[in-house]
Amino acid sequence: MLGRCWRARDASGSTPRASSIIVLLNLTLIILTMFPAFHRQVLPKLPGRIGKPYYALAITHAALGGVAELAGFYIMLAAGTNFLPEKFRITRYKFWMRRLLLAWWIVLLLGMATYARWYVTLR
Repeated sequence: MLGRCWRARDASGSTPRASSIIVLLNLTLIILTMFPAFHRQVLPKLPGRIGKPYYALAITHAALGGVAELAGFYIMLAAGTNFLPEKFRITRYKFWMRRLLLAWWIVLLLGMATYARWYVTLR
């Protein structure tokens, strides 16, 4: 994804296709693994514990991850298809992909921190 982002569009048009595949695979991963775990482990205990770092980290990761995934899905539709009206399409693909890449890196680091906080025990 990193290399694809910096190249943006090449002559063959493979970058938008590859980026779209990554967005769709990530969406599948979220639906099949992340959402059920969040629903099972975080949501039931959320109202009374939202201020605790243990839960706040998971909530922040989920919220920013959701925004990043929706942004990726929007960019995929706006830049790679004729599905959206012309006024909603993206003309600065490289600009938006670079911002989305930054957001995904932040979400990845938050995800690693969440995993470590929830599942790694210190001895």
